[in-house]
Amino acid sequence: MRRSGTVEIVTLKIDDKDIGARGDETILEVARENGIEIPTLCHMDGLSDIGACRLCVVEVKGSNKLLPACITTVQEGMEVNTRSPRLDHYRQMIVQMLFVERNHVCAVCVSNGHCDLQDLAVNLGVSHVTMPYLYPKLPIDASHERFVLDHNRCVLCTRCVRVCDEIEGAHTWDVMARGVESRVITDLMEPWGNSESCTSCGKCVHVCPTGALFEKGKSVAEMTKRRQFLPYLTAMREEE
Repeated sequence: MRRSGTVEIVTLKIDDKDIGARGDETILEVARENGIEIPTLCHMDGLSDIGACRLCVVEVKGSNKLLPACITTVQEGMEVNTRSPRLDHYRQMIVQMLFVERNHVCAVCVSNGHCDLQDLAVNLGVSHVTMPYLYPKLPIDASHERFVLDHNRCVLCTRCVRVCDEIEGAHTWDVMARGVESRVITDLMEPWGNSESCTSCGKCVHVCPTGALFEKGKSVAEMTKRRQFLPYLTAMREEE
C-alpha cells in the first residue's frame, strides 16, 4: 500500500488480474476501469450508488457473503471474483424475480429493444422464467401533460428518485411502502400531473432502465433514452 496525495493506493486481484487502485474507489469502478464488466441495473454513472438491485454482487475471498460491487470499496490484498456458476445463478434468479414481480410484456412495451432489464436477461441467459408470476393489479399515471408512469414496468431501481434529487434538486420522486408493495410516488402520492415540485425536465424519464417512465406519443423506435448528460452535470456541480 502507498499514498498518492491524501488517497491510499492499494493493490488487489480481480478475476486473478493484479490491479492497482485508489482506496476510495469501489470494486465496480476499478473493475470497469480495467475492462472487467459486471452487470448492474440500479447503478448509473453520475448518480450515487445504493446497492439496491444486487445484480453486481461479487465473491470476495474471506467473506461468506456476496458483496455488491457498486458500494464496496477496494482494500489492500482483496481478491475478487466477478464470474462463477454461483454468481451466474444468483444474477439469473434476480432477473427472473424482477420479471415476475411486475407485469413486463416486452412485445408490447414502448422500450422493447431499448430496455436494460431486457438486455440483462439476454446477456445472463434468462430465456424463460421458472417462478410463478404475481400479476399485480397496478395503475398507470398518465396525468402529466408530457410523460407517463407505468408501475407495471417499474423495477424500483430508484434512478428517478436520485436524479430528481441529486441532479435536478427537486426531489419530486420518492418510494413508499415496503417489499412487494413498494411504489415510486410523486409529492406524497399526488398524481404526477398535479405535482408542484416537478420541473418537467424529463431527466427521470431518460434514466429509467425500463418502460416504466416514458414520453407520450413516442413509438418503440423513438424510445431510445438519452443519459449522457449525467456525468457532465455531476462534474460541473463538483467543480462549483
